Amino acid sequence: MGELAYSNGINGGNDKSHSPPNGYRKSCWYEEEIEENLRWCFALNSILHTGASQYQDIALLDTKPFGKALVLDGKLQSAETDEFIYHECLVHPALLHHPMPKNVFIMGGGEGSTARELLRHKTIDKVVMCDIDEEVVEFCKSYLVVNKEAFHDSRLEVVINDARAELEGKEERYDIIVGDLADPIEGGPCYKLYTKDFYELSLKPKLKKGGIFVTQ
Repeated sequence: MGELAYSNGINGGNDKSHSPPNGYRKSCWYEEEIEENLRWCFALNSILHTGASQYQDIALLDTKPFGKALVLDGKLQSAETDEFIYHECLVHPALLHHPMPKNVFIMGGGEGSTARELLRHKTIDKVVMCDIDEEVVEFCKSYLVVNKEAFHDSRLEVVINDARAELEGKEERYDIIVGDLADPIEGGPCYKLYTKDFYELSLKPKLKKGGIFVTQ
């Protein structure tokens, strides 16, 4: 899980009760364990937002090397400087392969970057972005300037719901379905959206003939 720490090893982030001793430079860092014996850490300019929604812990950090970074449940989701690499690779191969993509359903994608890349395609008439966590969507709309235009595009419909329930509860079928979800942590909000049963019974019937499903 991600942690906030001072450069001298004192945990506590911006907690003034943990002031570093004289002679130490006060600097805040984000540290995350990738696997046993492997961690990475980034120096921070500031902590823009921390909180907990009904579904997950949320942090938006301004990192020195990578700009604004979204962290959910202690796992770095994306960073301003290089998130385009992930989102372009997720979106464009499928849309370029489809002969005429008109409507797209995004499972998750609350930060708005997947919608941004989809809406670059002029054939697209409608993008439905279905994210379960309204708090994540709202503060990404507020803080992630790079996606401001996408959130205000009239072709984007934002739905706050569980993606499985939304797909199963509507008759609409899609040219493209994109899974832009957090990791399938057991007990987490996305866990059941990575199962074979979900793909076969809930998702596949919602694709039009020749439709494409892509996920991270």
